[in-house]
Amino acid sequence: MSSRIVILGVFVADTAYRADRQPKMGETILGHSFALGPGGKGSNQSVAAAMAGGDVHFITRLGVDPFADMARATWAKAGLHPAVKDDPDSYTGAAYIFLEAATGNNAIIIAPGAAGRISVQDIEDRRDLIAGASVFVTQLEQPMEAALRALHIARAAGVRTILNPAPAAPLTDEMLALCDIVTPNETEAEGITGIAVATVEDAKRAAAALLNRGVGAAVITLGERGALYHDGAQTLLVPPFKAGPVVETTGAGDAFNGGFAVALAEGMSPLDAMRFGCATASISVTRPGTAPSMPARAEIDALLAANPSPGTESV
Repeated sequence: MSSRIVILGVFVADTAYRADRQPKMGETILGHSFALGPGGKGSNQSVAAAMAGGDVHFITRLGVDPFADMARATWAKAGLHPAVKDDPDSYTGAAYIFLEAATGNNAIIIAPGAAGRISVQDIEDRRDLIAGASVFVTQLEQPMEAALRALHIARAAGVRTILNPAPAAPLTDEMLALCDIVTPNETEAEGITGIAVATVEDAKRAAAALLNRGVGAAVITLGERGALYHDGAQTLLVPPFKAGPVVETTGAGDAFNGGFAVALAEGMSPLDAMRFGCATASISVTRPGTAPSMPARAEIDALLAANPSPGTESV
């Protein structure tokens, strides 16, 4: 059986500004630092999955410019397989990331550029790649029509489908019914279900609401509280691991999704896959950046070995 992971999504160059606070409209303030690096949820998840040992293929579009060169260098270092359409009529995407100096919390604006032009035809051109996967993952940074078509192809081929519904957007029941697993954070879960997620019990209710709309299982990532899994038969809360001081949370969700996909592609149980994803994310937040923060498989295995008890409770 194939263990291939196919991810559809966006690459953007992250321009990260660290400051005490965001400026008000019309105001200029001095920041503490600036960093330029690779980002985009689809690309970050692909890097995370490849670093975690997955056979990863990433479908996207790039412009023909220095940011595209950055993308290819990042993917080559991680060992993933790009399935890219070059688009000379557009630019490679970029993101503004504000990082609060005291906490590492973030606010983000994304301009997807060429990847915002991913089309249904681009998906049809990669039909065989998607249909031959073990796990297919997508998000909502590229056009919705492309994501929907890819989910249809994957579902028809019996591929396990994961939707990370970020950034938050209205979703149809048709799309949700194509998802074996959805992986929103608290804000995204509220956006889809209308249920504010302030507690673990809220997360369980939001997960149940997602199942009622046709999703097979829901994973709601809860930041410092870990992640909750609900499939109708069982509900599990997996706490984060203690991997070191938190430096930056920007790539944590992407790290979780990449690690989680690898674990599922390797045939792990939902519990073990959740623990693997949480371990991946727990290491990533101890480092600055998004794609550069993704841990290698040996680091994830070492953290899991150092914490052998399930560390999980039914809720």
